[in-house]
Amino acid sequence: MQQQTLAIIKPDGVARNLIGEIIGRIEAHGLRIQAMKMIHLSKTQAEAFYAVHRERPFFQSLTDFMSEGPVVSMILSGENAIQVWRDLMGATDPVKAAPGTIRRDFGQSIERNTTHGSDGQETAAFETAYFFSQIESVN
Repeated sequence: MQQQTLAIIKPDGVARNLIGEIIGRIEAHGLRIQAMKMIHLSKTQAEAFYAVHRERPFFQSLTDFMSEGPVVSMILSGENAIQVWRDLMGATDPVKAAPGTIRRDFGQSIERNTTHGSDGQETAAFETAYFFSQIESVN
């Protein structure tokens, strides 16, 4: 099934110049980049994006981290794009991620794990709309 998903290269990945490496892996796995931009989220924007986690103990540190530097957000598309991207990222905890995944290769901690991806179709719809207007996505 053709799908769209949101991918984010987090501030740690941008700061360590991993953008090209990650984009190369995305394209090598058959995903197409339909939209891409670099932005620096404000604390308020990060809090709104991660509002689903507001009651979690990690919310403040996550939103501090996500607003500390620029991120690269992308809409990815392809056959089963959500699962393909999640498999390519690997487990949230880099120590538990499979060898060869982005988080295993580049992640520094559960929070500083280099990438974000939507976890389902409803989440992908919300997240892509949060970062991109309809006119910014190339079909």
